[in-house]
Amino acid sequence: MKKNNFIKKPVLAVIVLVFVAAAIAYIESQKPDISLPTQNTNTGNTNTQLENNLSSNNELDAKTEDAILSLGVGDTKYPLAPDFVGIDKWINSEPLKIEELRGKVVLVDFWTYTCINCIRTLPYLKDWDQKYRDKGLVIVGVHTPEFEFEKDYDNVLKAVNQYSIKYAVAQDNYYATWQSYQNRYWPHKFLIDIYGRVRYDHIGEGGYEETEKAIQELLQERMEKLGEKGNVDFETSKPLDAINTSSGKIGTPEIYLGYQFSRGNFGNPEGFGQDTVIDYAMPSKIKGNNVYLEGKWKSNPDNMELMSDGGSFLLVFDAKSVNIVAGSEAGSEAGSEAVTFLDNKKQNPQNISEFKLYNLANADGYKEHLLKATIRGKGFKLYTFTFG
Repeated sequence: MKKNNFIKKPVLAVIVLVFVAAAIAYIESQKPDISLPTQNTNTGNTNTQLENNLSSNNELDAKTEDAILSLGVGDTKYPLAPDFVGIDKWINSEPLKIEELRGKVVLVDFWTYTCINCIRTLPYLKDWDQKYRDKGLVIVGVHTPEFEFEKDYDNVLKAVNQYSIKYAVAQDNYYATWQSYQNRYWPHKFLIDIYGRVRYDHIGEGGYEETEKAIQELLQERMEKLGEKGNVDFETSKPLDAINTSSGKIGTPEIYLGYQFSRGNFGNPEGFGQDTVIDYAMPSKIKGNNVYLEGKWKSNPDNMELMSDGGSFLLVFDAKSVNIVAGSEAGSEAGSEAVTFLDNKKQNPQNISEFKLYNLANADGYKEHLLKATIRGKGFKLYTFTFG
C-alpha cells in the first residue's frame, strides 16, 4: 500500500503540473500583443513597402533599385533613425517615412519659425538642399512649435514661403517626432545614412563646415555603394544671405515673458499676475538684462498682452541687435504700431500684426544699448526678446 501510494502521488503531481502549464499557456495566448515596434532591418527583396516605393519612382533604373534593396544593415554601432510620427501636416511633400528613404542621405532639422537661431541656419539648409538634392540628399524640416500660434498651418506655410524653403517640412505639433528623437533643442540636426542610421548630429547654430563635410562624406559613400559614377563637390557653402553673429559677444540671454515661460529677467516690482491685468509703472531705477513695462498689461502663460490703448517697454541689453516674438489681436490689417528708440535714436515704426519674429533695432557694435518702444494698439502680445 505504501509503495503504491508513493507511486500514485508523483503521477498525480505531474498531471496537476501539466494542467497548470496548459492553463498558463492558454491565458498567455489570449493576451494582446503589446511588444514595442522595432525598426525594419529587412535587407532582402521581401521589403514590399520599399519595393513599391522604388517601383513608383521612374527616375531610378533597375540597377539602382536592386542596389538599394540589397544595401544591408550598415554599421550597427550607429542607432537606427526613428520614423516621422504624429505629424499633423506636410508642406512641400507627401508624407515621408524613414524606411522609404533608404538609399538616400537624410538630414532631419528640428526648428520652429520664430526661433532666431533656427532662422540663422536657414541659408545653409537651403543652399545644401539646392546643391545636393540631385546627389541624393533629402532634407526634412521637422517644425515643432514653441508657442501655441506656431501650431497653425497657415502661419507655418507663410513662414516657409517667406524664407523660400523648398524642402519637406513636417508639422510636429504635439512633439511626437521630437520625443521619438529624444530631442531638447531648436535647432538640432540629425544626419542619417543610406542604411537609415544616425551618423551625426549638431545642436544649435554654427558648425556649418563640419556639418557639410559630414553630408559630403555620406553622399560620396552613397555613390560608391550604389555604383553611381562621379564625385561630390567638396567645396563648402558660403551663402550670401547668411547672418554672421558672434554668439560669444552677446551678454544678454533670451528673455521670455508670461508667468509660465518667464526665466526671471522681469524688472517691474509688481511682478506677474496670473491671468490678471496690472497697471505697470516705470520704476525710477533699472538694471540691465531686465524688461520693464508701462501701461495696463495682462500676464498670460506665455506672453504679456497690452490691455490699454497704449503702453511701453524698456530694456538695457548687451548685444548688437534685438528682436521680439510678438503679434497683435487687433487684426492682421490694423495690428499695433511699435515706435522704437535705440540709444534715444528713433527707429522706423513697425506694424505688428502677424505672430512672428520682428527685428526691432540693429546697433553698430556689441555693447550695452538702451531700447525703448512705445506701443499703440490694444491687443499687442509680447512673447520673447532674442539677440544677435
